[in-house]
Amino acid sequence: MNIADKMYVAIEYTLTLESGQEIDKSPADQPLGFITGTGQIIPGLEKALMGRATGDNAKLIIAPEDAYGPVKDDLFQDIPKSQFPNDVEVKPGMAFEAQGPRGPFMITVAQVNDNDTVTVDLNHPMAGKQLHFDVNVIDVREPTADELAQAAASLSAGCGCGCGPDKTDSADSTAACGTGCNCG
Repeated sequence: MNIADKMYVAIEYTLTLESGQEIDKSPADQPLGFITGTGQIIPGLEKALMGRATGDNAKLIIAPEDAYGPVKDDLFQDIPKSQFPNDVEVKPGMAFEAQGPRGPFMITVAQVNDNDTVTVDLNHPMAGKQLHFDVNVIDVREPTADELAQAAASLSAGCGCGCGPDKTDSADSTAACGTGCNCG
């Protein structure tokens, strides 16, 4: 059976950057399971998996536009340094969890400014990066009724970062829902 829309798929994978740095890996004997067409994985990976079958192995390169998107300049914002914990010396590259109207999201410090502000990057950490997947297809089958119900529930709830089906593509909405989603 080949991977097609609305199929249950399980894969083992290793994700690396162009440099070869390993970013993520499915745990041993715990493949990543998802239903195609439900937005559970990045669009480029899903598209590259279509037509493959159980037992297939592939090395896939996913462009930023098909993953977490390009780096968006409007997602760099200056905020008062007073918004950060007093007991922490804020430095570029540090990540902090912030609270938005739709729940927690991550921000990364891009620059500490002389005017008592900090420039933060609200882009997803993988935005603008080419992703390299080494994938082994473990299972392809029709989803069960329970799996379809779970996928529908997660779809109606949003991407898992607090966004719902009313998602929009603006700096405020991305900051509010977080950038670890396919919403932006």
